[in-house]
Amino acid sequence: MRTFVAVFPPQRVRKALFRAVRDLPASKDFRLIGPEKLHLTLRFLGEMAEDDLGLVTQALEPLRGRHEPFEVETSNFGAFPSEKRARILWAGVGEGSEPLREVARSVEDLLEPAGFRREGRPYVPHLTLGRARSHRAKLDEAGVSPPALRFTVSGVDLVESVLEAGGVIYSVLETYSF
Repeated sequence: MRTFVAVFPPQRVRKALFRAVRDLPASKDFRLIGPEKLHLTLRFLGEMAEDDLGLVTQALEPLRGRHEPFEVETSNFGAFPSEKRARILWAGVGEGSEPLREVARSVEDLLEPAGFRREGRPYVPHLTLGRARSHRAKLDEAGVSPPALRFTVSGVDLVESVLEAGGVIYSVLETYSF
């Protein structure tokens, strides 16, 4: 099973972000992710045996008492690895970035003893909005920002990602409320 740990913003935020990105001139160069799938990935776990699910859910259990709810606000559009060679189109996070980093560090700390190696790169809070249709995609949207959307993060989800003929289906396996 393919899994990840994430924060799903409220539906109103996901819909507003989807509308904003759809209006970008560059959006035609990307396969946009539907609003129901927009999320902040804290840690991608990848493929794991179904037998290991109990180990992972147990390892993440201390998240419930480790953090307090906090506010997050979207900030800007961007692209990985760069705006000139865009592969991933995203919306950034301004306010709330540091608490998100703290939660991501907690997830790393809790999963390492369960056999998950630490990420080799720093955590950059963002919501993936789309993937490039070709290697020529560019994000030339200087000064264009998504609406400043605020929401409260009051927990994280352990999510399974299943690839089906119609696309990817996400199922929340466990929620860790703060």
